[in-house]
Amino acid sequence: MQLHTVQAGETLTAIGGEYGVSPGLIARVNGLEPPFALAVGQSLLILKPRILHTVRSGETLYSVAGQYAIEPLQLLRNNPNLEGRAALFPGQVLVIAWEDTPDTRLEINGYAEPDVQESVLRTILPYSTFLAPFTYGVSKTGGLVPLQDETLLRWANQYSVTPWLHLSTLTEDGTFSNERAAVVLATAESRASLADAAIGTALEKGYGGIDVDFEFIFPEQAEAYANFVALLRRRANALGLEVVVALAPKTSADQAGVLYQGHNYRLLGEAANAVLLMTYEWGYTYGPPMAVAPIDAVKRVLDYAVTEIPPEKIFMGFPNYAYDWTLPFVTGESRATSISNPEAVALAVRMGAEIQFDEKAQTPYFHYTDDRGMVHEVWFEDPRSCLAKFDLAASYGFRGLGFWNYMRPFPACFSLLNVRFLL
Repeated sequence: MQLHTVQAGETLTAIGGEYGVSPGLIARVNGLEPPFALAVGQSLLILKPRILHTVRSGETLYSVAGQYAIEPLQLLRNNPNLEGRAALFPGQVLVIAWEDTPDTRLEINGYAEPDVQESVLRTILPYSTFLAPFTYGVSKTGGLVPLQDETLLRWANQYSVTPWLHLSTLTEDGTFSNERAAVVLATAESRASLADAAIGTALEKGYGGIDVDFEFIFPEQAEAYANFVALLRRRANALGLEVVVALAPKTSADQAGVLYQGHNYRLLGEAANAVLLMTYEWGYTYGPPMAVAPIDAVKRVLDYAVTEIPPEKIFMGFPNYAYDWTLPFVTGESRATSISNPEAVALAVRMGAEIQFDEKAQTPYFHYTDDRGMVHEVWFEDPRSCLAKFDLAASYGFRGLGFWNYMRPFPACFSLLNVRFLL
């Protein structure tokens, strides 16, 4: 595995020749589309195949996988051009194995809404351990608000992915409600009622766990929240379900702020089977331009988290999105546009922008001027920033990564994940 930073005047053909890899294979791994134009400063993942197979008439994904004693899902992971589907044609060249042989196992979770594009999710599910359909809510009276999750559950089953029931206090208008959390957490009876409703639905629909995400909890209810998660875990574990809880990215136990004070890392770490650290959104819609998940800031959260929670319980959050800000940034007025990471690179190519790399944040960014003469600043993820985050998670011995979210494609990231970890 190598990472190549595109220089002025380079083409995909020339880069392929430099590494002895076909340009088509580089394009597949990185999700590049014709005419394969590149941006100066763009990072490309370079992988070299160790074993190739040319498909013969009558062969299927399963028969080819059987010939080489590998799982069909591994064949899908090695060949992102299959787009998560089993159809093959004679003469097609498949990668059976890459030169890179990972030895560290990591579990992968991600979130998807019911309206996710099937073509996008099918390309991602082969890399996934868990899928959390987003989201079951909490009503004003503390009851469970249902989700149309049947299609997502069917797709998860097709790829042997374990689904988690995502339970949150997200309201109909898309904001997290501390008032609804307060209703649930107010009494032992209300906590037990929601726990039983969530468990009953999870068992009925074939979920393998419950992922709890209550945000902006009132500080005085922090202990009650931990008690709710502990109760949920006891009852869920007895029925074969695990319980995961999402945590705001704190750097100390007494960190001030409405997002942080209701999340007690020690209590919630003890209460749940696992936790997701939401290590993203430093750069956010209404904030100034900056990296979404700067590695130095992420590391400060991780350093604190492992003092309160065993690392083998931790999923580190990963942002599968980018932001485009119009400058100058005006507090209270400016609003960044969320785009996919491949869209960010395509934008740099289209606008002739040179991609820069912030060494401290370990994150790429660029500037461009739109057709109205307005300057923009874009921060996104690329193979360099992905590898930095993957290496960080591995260095702590974490259980896995949690992707927010699976709504957008990111072929280079998942191709890198495939050769960096045993999935």
